[in-house]
Amino acid sequence: MTLGVLGAGAFGTALAITLAQYERVLLWSRSDAQADQMARSRTNAQRLPGVIFPGDLGVTSDLADLRAVDVVLVAVPMQKLRSFLSAHAHHLAGKTLVACCKGMELNTGLGPLDVIDAVLDKTPRALLTGPSFAADIAKGLPTALTLACADPERGVALQQRLSGDTLRIYRTADEVGAALGGALKNVVAIAAGAAIGARLGESARAALMTRGNAEMQRLAHHRGAVPATLSGLSGFGDLVLTCTSDLSRNYRLGLSIGAGEPFDENVTVEGAATARAVADYAQREGLDMPIVQAVAALVEKRLDVNDAMKALLSRSLKEE
Repeated sequence: MTLGVLGAGAFGTALAITLAQYERVLLWSRSDAQADQMARSRTNAQRLPGVIFPGDLGVTSDLADLRAVDVVLVAVPMQKLRSFLSAHAHHLAGKTLVACCKGMELNTGLGPLDVIDAVLDKTPRALLTGPSFAADIAKGLPTALTLACADPERGVALQQRLSGDTLRIYRTADEVGAALGGALKNVVAIAAGAAIGARLGESARAALMTRGNAEMQRLAHHRGAVPATLSGLSGFGDLVLTCTSDLSRNYRLGLSIGAGEPFDENVTVEGAATARAVADYAQREGLDMPIVQAVAALVEKRLDVNDAMKALLSRSLKEE
């Protein structure tokens, strides 16, 4: 059989490159021009310059070419997932979908698997998440990810199929915890970046990461997740990576906010919409999530970094 990867951004392309080392992979791009360029040059020069496609990686812009594909990795932005699935439901029927996006839908607060269920009822699906940068995966550097799937048999089959020499897949049945970890760490990364961008220091970043993790645990417990999941790759692991590297788009957005500098609006930053979605949800549910609320206010430009930090530091003292 053939694996499909939908979305020729950096992450989708990187997954396709790695998986094509041991199985035939078909990478889909929504752009005819991009697909043609990649097919001719055997590289995604714009997203992953210098990385050459392996021989078993095919490229297309026609979803009808996925007829022979049984498992499809969906690497489209979280906020576009619903419209994408709705528009192409007939091409995806009968296939197992593996969501590769992180975040919560702005208008509904739903995660990737919830959106798949809402649009494509009873479609077999799983979630691939965890600490990873596209450049590392594409270069064949060691990376470990979490596959969340409530169906044990399907989870084992996908784990074995997606694992390789440099890509190690761990498995969990806790879909809720894995999805929340991948979504919320992006919000904390914006806060961490803002602290560094505003020159508040490494200690401030460490405090935000730690207390941000506490908010992640709080929401996960409220949603019925397994606490240990948030200590694994999809929680703690992804949090550390995203809050400490300039390769993180969420962290870079935070840096620009903290420094008062413009940020490229064409760059997809999942944490911005997720912060707003989670802040609304937390307010409705009566959950105490001050860092999430502060990040939502920052991305909506209702607060600046100094005011946000003052608000956090002026909260009443309590036990950890």
